[in-house]
Amino acid sequence: MKLGEKAGLRRCEKPLRNVFGEALLDLARNNPEVVVLDGDLGNSTKADTVRKEFPERFFNIGIAESNLVGIGAGMAACGLYPFIVSFSSFLLCNAYDQIRLSVAMSDINATIVGSHGGITLGKDGPTQMGIEDLALVGGLPTFTILVPSDPAMMHKMVKGSPGIKGPVFLRSSRVTMPFIYPEDNCPFTPGKANVVREGKDLTIIACGMMVAAGLDAAAELASEGIEARVMDLHTLRPLDTAAIAAAARETGALVCAEEHLLQGGMGSNVARIVVNHHPVPMRFVGLDDVYVESGDPWDLLEKYHLTAADIAAAGRAAVAAKREDK
Repeated sequence: MKLGEKAGLRRCEKPLRNVFGEALLDLARNNPEVVVLDGDLGNSTKADTVRKEFPERFFNIGIAESNLVGIGAGMAACGLYPFIVSFSSFLLCNAYDQIRLSVAMSDINATIVGSHGGITLGKDGPTQMGIEDLALVGGLPTFTILVPSDPAMMHKMVKGSPGIKGPVFLRSSRVTMPFIYPEDNCPFTPGKANVVREGKDLTIIACGMMVAAGLDAAAELASEGIEARVMDLHTLRPLDTAAIAAAARETGALVCAEEHLLQGGMGSNVARIVVNHHPVPMRFVGLDDVYVESGDPWDLLEKYHLTAADIAAAGRAAVAAKREDK
């Protein structure tokens, strides 16, 4: 069964990276200050849509991520709005010092796009998989961290990034994601989570492609009499503390699902909020301290327990723990 099918979500035929490329070109057409800096991967990230129409605003810096970031920061200081684009693993692992000093500490207005985040990069293998990117950028104050869950959200985030003060990290993906939101009416406010399904027994908090998986899991659990709320935590900084605390208080059990290492990822930050506001049983779906081998993206998700079935199993365990606590 395909992602989102059990929840009845509408399919999108374009990989999310293609959606990013289209959204970036739309933004460039309407904002002459937007420039794109590429790490010689524009054909893969789809940032080269801008090169084809606005070659004077597209700069291929080559396989030199530190220079990529430094030049982008300089352009931001000159009043332009740079999108600094490469694979998430390359940017965060190769150019962390430059991102820290020239972007985060300087609090510049720019968007760093980490493409091919997570393990669904697939057959290109572990050297290129961004599985620690959210933890790394999460260690840099001043960054707004955005993880789109569907094509409509990607469009909204790209369009809205220049309006966010300070640096933005935007995660992109190689795979297709179904539509969760209407294309012409996607709710996006940085720092405000979206509840995409109501429920009283459990809350599934997810980001990225795991939101659709969470909706599939909620449909499965509903057939067993467990009504799960599903929250799209599309902004990992600033976190929606109020929505997370309310979910814990109102449903009494949580599952966090992310295509990322559990250490330092979304779930660990949600847990910090829950402990401080309303402790409840929690379960976590993510990568457990492991590097993933090359393979088909969907086979990898199954092998490493990042599927709707895994979220549903975690949900059953959290609800059982809640009942035992009573």
